[in-house]
Amino acid sequence: MKANPQPTPPTWADKLLTWACASHLHESILGDLHEEFYFQAERIGERRARLRYWREALGFIKPRYIRRQKSPYPATFLFSHDMIRNYFTIAWRTLAHNKTYSFINIVGLSIGLAAAMLIVLYSKDDVSFDRFHTNNPRIYRVANRYMAPNGQQTGVTGISGYLPGPKFAAGVPEIQAYVRLMQEQHDIKTGAGIRSEIVFHTDSAFFSIFSFPLLSGNPATALNNPRSVVISEEMAQKQFGTSDALGKTLTVRTGEKNTGFEPYTVTGIAKTCPQNSSIRFDILMPLVVKPADMERSMNWFNTFLNTFVLLAPGSNLTQVERKINAVYNADAKEAIREVARKYDMRDKKEYLLQPFTNIHLNAGLPPDNGLEGRTNPQLAYILSGIAVFILLIACINFINLTVARSLKRAKEIGVRKVVGSGRMQLMAQFLGESFLLCSAAFALGLVLVQAALPTFNHLANKALAISYLFDIKLMMGYLVLFLATGLLAGFYPALVLSGYSPVKTLYNRLQLSGKNYLQTSLVVLQFAIASFLIVGTLTIYAQFDYLTSKDLGYNDKHLVSVDKQNLTREEAFRLRQELGKDPNIIAVAPKNAGRWNTSAKVNGNTEIAFTIEAVDPEFLPAIEVPVRMGRNFSHAFPADSTHSVLVNEAFVKQAGWKNPIGQIVDFWYDNARYTVVGVTRDYHYTDLNEKIGPQVFTMKHDIPYGRFLVKIKPGTETGSLRHIAATYARLFPLNAYTYKFMDDENLKKYESEAKWKQIMLFSTMLTIFISCIGLFGLATLSAERRTKEIGIRKVLGASVNSIVHLLTSDFLKLVCISFIFAFPMAWYAIDKWLQNYPYRIDISALTFIQAGLLAVSVAVVTVSFQSIRAALMNPVESLGNE
Repeated sequence: MKANPQPTPPTWADKLLTWACASHLHESILGDLHEEFYFQAERIGERRARLRYWREALGFIKPRYIRRQKSPYPATFLFSHDMIRNYFTIAWRTLAHNKTYSFINIVGLSIGLAAAMLIVLYSKDDVSFDRFHTNNPRIYRVANRYMAPNGQQTGVTGISGYLPGPKFAAGVPEIQAYVRLMQEQHDIKTGAGIRSEIVFHTDSAFFSIFSFPLLSGNPATALNNPRSVVISEEMAQKQFGTSDALGKTLTVRTGEKNTGFEPYTVTGIAKTCPQNSSIRFDILMPLVVKPADMERSMNWFNTFLNTFVLLAPGSNLTQVERKINAVYNADAKEAIREVARKYDMRDKKEYLLQPFTNIHLNAGLPPDNGLEGRTNPQLAYILSGIAVFILLIACINFINLTVARSLKRAKEIGVRKVVGSGRMQLMAQFLGESFLLCSAAFALGLVLVQAALPTFNHLANKALAISYLFDIKLMMGYLVLFLATGLLAGFYPALVLSGYSPVKTLYNRLQLSGKNYLQTSLVVLQFAIASFLIVGTLTIYAQFDYLTSKDLGYNDKHLVSVDKQNLTREEAFRLRQELGKDPNIIAVAPKNAGRWNTSAKVNGNTEIAFTIEAVDPEFLPAIEVPVRMGRNFSHAFPADSTHSVLVNEAFVKQAGWKNPIGQIVDFWYDNARYTVVGVTRDYHYTDLNEKIGPQVFTMKHDIPYGRFLVKIKPGTETGSLRHIAATYARLFPLNAYTYKFMDDENLKKYESEAKWKQIMLFSTMLTIFISCIGLFGLATLSAERRTKEIGIRKVLGASVNSIVHLLTSDFLKLVCISFIFAFPMAWYAIDKWLQNYPYRIDISALTFIQAGLLAVSVAVVTVSFQSIRAALMNPVESLGNE
């Protein structure tokens, strides 16, 4: 009988011998075993001889002795140059060899890190708002609040009038300078015609308080001349075709009743305002105040501009506020009495100073009345929470996949321990793999940030740039984020893997302890977050659809709104006649611009606050709002323009009238009493974020028209708009023509909800994607571990469906368990969110069912792909792998 050829020596014999020498184990033991191996290989076969060799060799290595055995390497070798290079080489080979595992972790982490970086950019921009001014923190905005007799605050505003700035600066030594800022819309002559632009009127100290550099011109004197103007470099290019526009003339129409244009000399070209500035101007003109306005004490109660003051270094804010209120109470003493008597005003007015850097993120005193950058402070917290969710899910993927994949590396760990690797060295190796993977994820994350910035800027209403990342403080922050992510993602797997027993690993007896509660808990947490975001997204979509499709109570379709300030009754009559010559024009209805609020008394002394609208008889028919009781205004009744009003149903309800026709609305402060001649149906004259309140319609001449509505026939938009533009240009040649469709304007009122809808959609998609690739990786590793089991089941007659069910059921159970935690939290969160809307959807069980079905469907598709692949594998190959 022919003898077997000499078998290959045991693969790890030399390494075991090296370890034995290092640990002072006698060499003859392994030498004898080595010779025995060749003898047994000829007798019982190489495979069985190899297993017996390992069993005998490891029988001499007691587990207790291994645990106590110290590494032959000195502690300094752990972080030596050679060892770090070794860690890097092994980590690189490991990641390159397991491409699917590496791809899942790198992509998941990069998305999570990109989300975190975007939120850091957002937060940096918010925090840095207005902090570039060198005079900070000594710049304050003058604000005022109203206090009821019982001491409760009834209102607060950052808007002031002409008097506070100069009066406080004259009476309070700590105030070094003041500047007032008022925004207006003015028509400007251009080469092609007339253009309407936003203009800021301000005091000459503007550039001495705020740090807006001039490219040309003297900042100290640029606004001294009433006929001077400072424009931005962008406006200079737009108006003159060059930024070298110093000394050129800008022709502007100013004043409410002025119909002519006046020349202004460009005395300064300002650098374009930063995006993180509450003050953003293109045109600055001197604020000219008549001496009579400064002497009129009633102007203490006019609020239409922003006032800023510069305090001396070291000033005590509390004392300064006490002094400015003393100035106000002394100077406005008679005016306070007059207002209290005439308007029955019982609230006390107090002034306070708001730090300029506090404006941007202040919900109570936000940037308004020309200041920009108004934001919801909660948005930063919510976006940060979403980013943390996404990054957390990516780290969960890393931990789950590394621990699940650890069984495949168990023998490697055992051999490393046998040849002398200590636990710290193993942890350093696995943490090195984690940081290498995080480095790749960070690089890809930067690419994703650059790609996502345009979309993110649109959603967040920002103008962020990738260059913002290369800030020293931000770089330090990202270094901390990198270290935290690497440690968070790699520490636990390193701790678990480095603790494996070498005897069990080399005997192939290692199993994850217990039922692996950590891994299952992390999968549950992962899908709980995903399910939570799915419910939130479905709710926001439903609420947005409700807001944009709900009946407003009037018809805003084919309704064109055209602005025309100070439109007189005679001009409105002529405009209606000229526009009516086109048969496609159905109606023309003038009204006041903006929203006017006031109050009046009913039933004797009951005071009601309401919105007042100046209209004519054509207004209600044009917007298709019916009169429920009484009649509409009519030119046949001359008294309608002097003594009659219409009220809406909300007004009637608040007044408690059963028979509203003939009731009196008493404007006691004007000594005017009006009779109710009709009651209109309630309609949403503002957006659905506000409840329908009392509304009064009047034809009083003292409220000017500021716009007119034109109802056109459907399908005639092009021709009708051309006719409206031509008529406007002929009747008002010195006015800029602008128009908008009312239905488009109504949709713009819900831009915030639309952005939330998109933010939540993108967040949910990212969360589901990261969760799914993690689930796919777990399913892949699960199928690999159960390859032999699957083969045996197929040999015994199991069907593909039963095997797929076997592999998917465990994961689906975890997804379903996640609903137990996600749905109560989601219900609480959306209930709180919906309370912000007076008109809102009801929380429906269907939303949670849809979210659950979506999460389960995504999980089934993800897991089934790998399960079906494993179930279709040839059982001969499956069993042969063992």
